[in-house]
Amino acid sequence: MSEVELLAGVAHDLFRAHSPPEAVTAAEAAGWAPDLWAALDAAGFPLLGVPEAAGGSGGWAEVAAVLRLAGRFAAPVPLAETGVLAGRLLAEAGLPVPSGPLTLALPRPGETVTAEPTGAGWRLDGTVTRVPWARRAVSVVVVAAAVDGTSVVAAVDPAAATIGPGTNLAGEPRETVRLDRVRVAREAVAPLPADVDPRAVLARGALVRAHQIAGALGRVLELGVEYVRVREQFGRPLSRFQVLQHDLARLAGEVYAARAAADNAIDAVLRLGDELAAWPEIAAARVRAGAAANRAAMTAHQVHGAIGFTDEHQLRHLTRRLWSWRDEFGTERFWAEALGRTAAEAGPDGLWPLLTRSPA
Repeated sequence: MSEVELLAGVAHDLFRAHSPPEAVTAAEAAGWAPDLWAALDAAGFPLLGVPEAAGGSGGWAEVAAVLRLAGRFAAPVPLAETGVLAGRLLAEAGLPVPSGPLTLALPRPGETVTAEPTGAGWRLDGTVTRVPWARRAVSVVVVAAAVDGTSVVAAVDPAAATIGPGTNLAGEPRETVRLDRVRVAREAVAPLPADVDPRAVLARGALVRAHQIAGALGRVLELGVEYVRVREQFGRPLSRFQVLQHDLARLAGEVYAARAAADNAIDAVLRLGDELAAWPEIAAARVRAGAAANRAAMTAHQVHGAIGFTDEHQLRHLTRRLWSWRDEFGTERFWAEALGRTAAEAGPDGLWPLLTRSPA
C-alpha cells in the first residue's frame, strides 16, 4: 500500500467518524464543525500542502486524495483553505504559518486591496467578498497590490477587519472582509515571491475545488446506485427500469470525466513544476468539473425524486456544494474563456502539441 493510500485511509476514517450527514446539517446552523476540525488538527491534516520546511507535509498527490474525501463527506471546515491555499502562500512568502484555521482573501474581478508602507508597518485598504470562513480563521491571508506595482502577502488579524456575514448555497461561510486603513505589522507582510504569479494562486484554488467536486460527485453516484437498488416501484426495484439505468450510466460518465480531468491537471503540475505552467490543464479540469457538477446534480435529483431535496437526505449536502464550488476561484465561463485564449495564443502550429502534450 502506498503512502498516499495510507494517508487517504486515515483521512477517510476521520471524515466518516466526524462528518456524518447530521454533523454537516448542524454545521450549517453553527457555521463550523469543531469536532471534525479538532480531529483533523490532531492528525496534522490542516498543514497538508504546506512545505515541509514550514512544518507541513505532502505534495499534490496527497492533497488531491484527501480533498476528494473532504468533498465526498461534505466536510464543513476550511481544510483546503488552511493548508494548500493560505498556509502554503505564507510559507512561500517567508512568513510564519500559525496553527489553527486559515483562509485566503484573494480579490475577485473588480476588487482590489492596496497595501501602503507606513512608518511602523503597512496599511491595507479594500474589500474582498466571499472569503471562506473568515470569522473562524486565526489569520486572513490577503494578496494586496503595493503602491510600486508589485504584490504583497499580508497576514491580517480578523479582529482588525470588518467581516460581514454571508454563506454560499451550501450554507458554508463566504464572508465579506473589509479592510479600512487596517494597520499590519511589518513582519506580517512580505512580497509575493517572483516565482509565484497571482494567477497561480487562483489556479491552486481552482484545482482544489475541482478535486472537491470530484469527491462529491463520487458520493452522489453511490447514493444514486444505492437508492435504485433498495427502492421499489410497481413491484420491482427501480434498478430494473431502463430509463434509470441510462440516467446512472450518464451520471457515472460525468463522475469519471471530472475525475480524469482533475487527475490530469495534477499530473501536469507535477510534471511541469507549477500551477501556472499547467494553466491549460487546470482550466480544462475546472471547466469539466463545472459541467459535471451541473449535469450530475440534475440527474441525481431526477433519480431520487422529491426525497433528494428534503432536509433529511444527505444528497442535498452534496449537490448544493457542487453548485457552489463550481463558481468559486473562477466560474466555469471564466475558465472556458481562459482555455480558449490559451488555445488561440498557441496558434495553428501550437494547438495540436498543446492538446496532446503527454501527462507522463
